[in-house]
Amino acid sequence: MNIINSILSNRIPGQVVIQITDRCNARCPQCGMRVTELFARSTLDTDRIKRIIDAAAEKGVQAISFTGGEPLLDIDRLVELINYAGSAGIPFIRTGTNGFVFANAKKKWSEDRVKKIAEQLAGTPLRNFWISLDSAVDGIHETMRGFPGIVSGIEKALPIFHDNGIFPAVNLGINRNVGGVATGNLARAAFISENDYLEVFYERFKNALKRFYQRAIDLGFTMANTCYPMSIDEQEMEKGLSAVYAATTVENIVRFTRAEKQMLFKALISAIKQFRSKIRIFSPVCSLASLVRQYGTEHDKKATYGCRGGVDFFFINAADGHTYPCGYRGIEDLGELPEMNLSRIRPMPEDQACRQCDWECFRDPSELLGPLLEMVADPLGLVRRFAMHPEALRVWGTDLIYYHACDFFDGRLPPNNEKLKRFSRLFSKKQSGKTHHFLKFSQALISTKIPHLRIDTQ
Repeated sequence: MNIINSILSNRIPGQVVIQITDRCNARCPQCGMRVTELFARSTLDTDRIKRIIDAAAEKGVQAISFTGGEPLLDIDRLVELINYAGSAGIPFIRTGTNGFVFANAKKKWSEDRVKKIAEQLAGTPLRNFWISLDSAVDGIHETMRGFPGIVSGIEKALPIFHDNGIFPAVNLGINRNVGGVATGNLARAAFISENDYLEVFYERFKNALKRFYQRAIDLGFTMANTCYPMSIDEQEMEKGLSAVYAATTVENIVRFTRAEKQMLFKALISAIKQFRSKIRIFSPVCSLASLVRQYGTEHDKKATYGCRGGVDFFFINAADGHTYPCGYRGIEDLGELPEMNLSRIRPMPEDQACRQCDWECFRDPSELLGPLLEMVADPLGLVRRFAMHPEALRVWGTDLIYYHACDFFDGRLPPNNEKLKRFSRLFSKKQSGKTHHFLKFSQALISTKIPHLRIDTQ
C-alpha cells in the first residue's frame, strides 16, 4: 500500500522498530542500557526476528529499524537480518551505532576493519545508517560514551563509508552537555527570575546546537538526526508510561522542565533554519513548532497531532519479543506481531490520541503526515487548525519541499548541494514567489517517497 492509499484509509504506512538486543558497551549517562547499568541483558533470537519480519511484510509494513543496545556488536547477524528484511520486500531499512568501532583512532584504529564494515553494510539493502554524537565538544562526547579517540575515528571513517555508497547521519540525543560547560553548568538557581534563566537557556542551547551542526559538517557528515530528550518521571508513569525501551533515564542530563523544553525546541528550530541548507537535517520544523505550542498550551489538543504509536507504528522489545505501541507505553503489551491484525486497529480521535512523550521516532512522522490525514478525514478541522495557527501551514509546506530537496533523506545518495542552495535562496527571501512556492509544495505532496518513518538510537 503506497502512501496515498494509506492516507485515504486514514493510515500511515507502518513502521516496526525491532530492538534486536539491549546489550551495549558504551557508558552513556543519558541511557538506561549503558554498560554499567545492572540488569539481565537480552538478545532476541534470530529466527524469531525473521518471523517478525515476515509478519511485518505480510501486513504491509514499509519500514523496519534495527536498534539496540548496540546493533554492531554482532555485525554478521545484523547484516543477515538486513538482507532478510530486504528480501521480504521492506523498502525502508535502518540501523545505527554508538561508534565503538571507530574508537582509539590514534592507537588501534583499523582502516581494514572499517572498510570491511562499510563493505558489509553496502552489500545490503540498508537505506539509512546513523552514528551517535552527543556534544559539539569532542572530549565531552568521548567521556560520556567512554570511547577515547572516537571523534577522530569517525572523521577518518566517513570517507570510507562514502566511497562505498553509504552516507551516515550524525545522531544527536539532546542533553545538557551538548554545548559543553556553557549548557552543562547552566542552573536555574543562579538566576533571580525564571524569565532571565529561560532567556539565557535559549541563547546558550541555540548557540550549542549551531556549534553541533557545524562540527558535524566539519567531520564530514552530510545528514543529521535529532533525538529529543526522553525521560519518565513518577507523574508520567501515573499517566500510563512505563518504558520497555531502556534508552531512558532519571538522570538530570536529559531531564528538562516544560518551560525548558519549550525553549529547547525553539533553539533547535533556530539552528535547523540556519543549517538546513548546509547539511540534510531530518527533524521536521513543523513537529518542533507543534511541541513548542504543546508546552506553551498544555490543554490545547489542537497544538499537536496525536502520536500514531500503536496504530501504524510499533516497538518490539528484546526482552520478550512482544509488540508495544512504542518503547515507553510498556504496560500495553500487544503480544506477538505475527498474531496481530493491524487492519482492525482504529486510530483514536485526535483529542484522545497519545501525547505523553516526545519520542521523535513516532511523533515526527505523526506530525509531518498529520495534515494529510486530517485533510481526508476532517477537512474542516484542518481549516480550523491552520486558522488557529496560520504560520503552521507555511512551516509544514516548507518541510515537505525541504524533504524533496534532500531526496527524501536517502542515505545511499550523496547530498544534492544545488538543491539545498536553491532551497536556501527560496526561503531566505521574504517575498519569494508564491506560485513557485506552491508548485514545489505540490510536487512534494504528491510524491510517494516521503520518508515517513525513522528510528534513532542514543
